[in-house]
Amino acid sequence: MAPMSLRPWRDIERRQSRQIMVGSVPVGGDAPISVQTMTNTPTEDAAATIDQIRRCEEAGADIIRVSCPTQDATASLREIVRAARVPIVADIHFHYKRALEAADAGAACLRINPGNIGSEERVREVISAARANGCAIRIGVNAGSLEKDLLEKYGEPCPEALVESALDHIRILEDHGFREYKVAVKASDVFLAVAAYQQLASQVDCPLHLGITEAGGLIGGTVKSSIGMGNLLWAGIGDTIRVSLSAEPEEEVRVGYEILKALGIRSRGVRVVSCPSCARQGFDVIRTVEALESRLQHIKTPMSLSVLGCVVNGPGEARETDIGITGGGNGKHMVYLSGVTDHHVQDADMIEHIVRLVEAKAAELEAAAAELQPALDAAE
Repeated sequence: MAPMSLRPWRDIERRQSRQIMVGSVPVGGDAPISVQTMTNTPTEDAAATIDQIRRCEEAGADIIRVSCPTQDATASLREIVRAARVPIVADIHFHYKRALEAADAGAACLRINPGNIGSEERVREVISAARANGCAIRIGVNAGSLEKDLLEKYGEPCPEALVESALDHIRILEDHGFREYKVAVKASDVFLAVAAYQQLASQVDCPLHLGITEAGGLIGGTVKSSIGMGNLLWAGIGDTIRVSLSAEPEEEVRVGYEILKALGIRSRGVRVVSCPSCARQGFDVIRTVEALESRLQHIKTPMSLSVLGCVVNGPGEARETDIGITGGGNGKHMVYLSGVTDHHVQDADMIEHIVRLVEAKAAELEAAAAELQPALDAAE
């Protein structure tokens, strides 16, 4: 019998899927939900693409996708794969030969869109190349590029059409004994995407790649992605995610982690609890949070920081976080460590002081984890 949860309202029962490998990253099963993004530099420019990949890696990307629309792009892919510290997915549209070249260049996964890759024979060739090179495949069904026969059958993109497209192409892979695949059924319409994923999740056991495609800019796209993917993740559906934003790819990674952190699924870096601010604030909360979020992006260790402008909710929130700051009078604010009042700090020193405290706490947590690791390894 499973142990009783202390907070059952937070529990998420994850859908059981089989696990595949995308390079060194497990996807599905009990593996952590991985966060992906996609470069937007010309892939032919290997140096620029590698530079962008570095920024995404620093932000925490587990898997990075690179578009391969031309032969020159797949020629550059070999150098890009060698330089990357995370698995690289080759994004293929229209030209199936680019998939064959990308597999030979070392891509960990081939993303193909069944609606535009071509005939079943071409898909067979892609399968053969993937198998020969140890690549996974992502079937990427998209409401904007459904097959003509499905659009004629259903009249418009709908959940049933997206799921039928996915099942048709799953069948091709399965008929050829290829099972290292994951599937996405994306749409820019949140309702359509969620309904399609829900239907597909009940019919297959493969890992699912979540996304609300063409979601929009940083704010609008974050909201749409959070509603759509948050809905699915809360229901236990999803094994890897990509937040599609008209923003720099490292921002997609950060938003992806924020979604997972909000649901308690996965944590990385500093989780900030802060108030919206009001006339009671003892310091400029908005500007303080902006500065701290920027200054603390280098912290990878999971921890929590509360930034509250006054004593109404400040002490209560601080009790639940690793480090807390609560606004006081005359530019003098209370600092909490591990939920306990510890000392005061003046306005002028506050941001630098909090940064130093967070860095010290991160180092302390990392040292404790390193000390514990040999015991965990021995237990395994």
